Amino acid sequence: MTTSAKSKISGIVLVLTGAICWGIGGKVSQKLFQLDGIEVNWYVTVRLLIAGLLLLVIQSFTNGRFQIFDVWRNKKTAGQMIIFGLVGMLAVQYTYMASIKHGNSAVATLLQYLSPIMIMIYIALRKQSVLTRNDLACAVLALGGCFLLLTNGSLTQLSVSWLAVIWGLLSGVSAAFYTLYAVQLIKKFDSLVVVGWAMIIGGLGMSFIHPPWKMNFANITLETYGYLIFTILFGTMIAFWFYIASLKSLTPKETSLLGSAEPLAAVGTTVIWLHEPFGFYQWIGMACILGMMLVMQSKRSRSPRINNK
Repeated sequence: MTTSAKSKISGIVLVLTGAICWGIGGKVSQKLFQLDGIEVNWYVTVRLLIAGLLLLVIQSFTNGRFQIFDVWRNKKTAGQMIIFGLVGMLAVQYTYMASIKHGNSAVATLLQYLSPIMIMIYIALRKQSVLTRNDLACAVLALGGCFLLLTNGSLTQLSVSWLAVIWGLLSGVSAAFYTLYAVQLIKKFDSLVVVGWAMIIGGLGMSFIHPPWKMNFANITLETYGYLIFTILFGTMIAFWFYIASLKSLTPKETSLLGSAEPLAAVGTTVIWLHEPFGFYQWIGMACILGMMLVMQSKRSRSPRINNK
């Protein structure tokens, strides 16, 4: 197996692992809100700040520890990092949560997963690649699979306010921007540095909306702390880190499409953990997601990698 093939496989494993962590972390977060009524804005602030600090601590034990502060020694990269933290990391978090608040998680997730289509259109307009039948097939399979997995074919779950739709569309735009903008940063710095600082910047920005110290900690139980630790470590830190790290060997288009494994993991968690039945249309949705991955693999075996530059 060539080095390029190994790198590609590594990228696929990273993005799928990140997507699975997102899916499971989302369900654990939902359980956390139901049990203890933790305020969403406080939760986003705390998990971004803690996860970001942990990532930078991990980086400090690697050979690339000097990069932690190098990012701030150049005005251009410092500006890029601030933009990525606020318009990318924080925007993805806040718009998604706002869409759930005004609607439901199914609609929010579906609208966020319009991002692969947005990325394809953007790349085509920039003339970096041409939209192919395989691209369109992947987009249809990913979006259709997400719809069936999240709703089990029921259109009633899509009945939400326009505010939920607007926030959801903004979530899709934010996710597309987050994926595309990260490429230029990880060419210069390790993914731990990029994601770590982006989370800290996003968390600090969110602190103006809800400071992390404004919380009645006396009401938090050991079970709640357990859920918080899990979502911070796996649903936030590892999920975002692995997703961005995959961009070193995959294109933004590939990474965003493979990220559609997230709802598959979320539904699987619901079935195993909450003992809810797996519906007929959800099986079809799962087949769509797996079919999308096969189409992507078929495309890679026949054509060279698209240049991201």
